[in-house]
Amino acid sequence: MKEKIRQLLEDALPLVDFDSDFLFSELDSLGVTTILMMLSDEFDIELESRDATPKNLKSIDSIVALVEKKIAEK
Repeated sequence: MKEKIRQLLEDALPLVDFDSDFLFSELDSLGVTTILMMLSDEFDIELESRDATPKNLKSIDSIVALVEKKIAEK
C-alpha cells in the first residue's frame, strides 16, 4: 500500500519531496487538498479537513497509517 500511495502522490505533486523528514512543511493548502481528495477517491474513504494535521501528513508512513485507519473504520 505504501508504494501505491507514494506513486499516486508523486504523480500528482511532482515538486514535493515525499522523503522529507517533515512532509507537512513541504505542502501548501492546494497540496494538502490534493492529497486528501486523491486518497479519498482512490481508497473510497472519507477524509475531511480535520484529518489534514501535521501529525497525519508528517510522512508517507503517517499518510499510510491514516488511510489504513479510515479503511478499517468503514
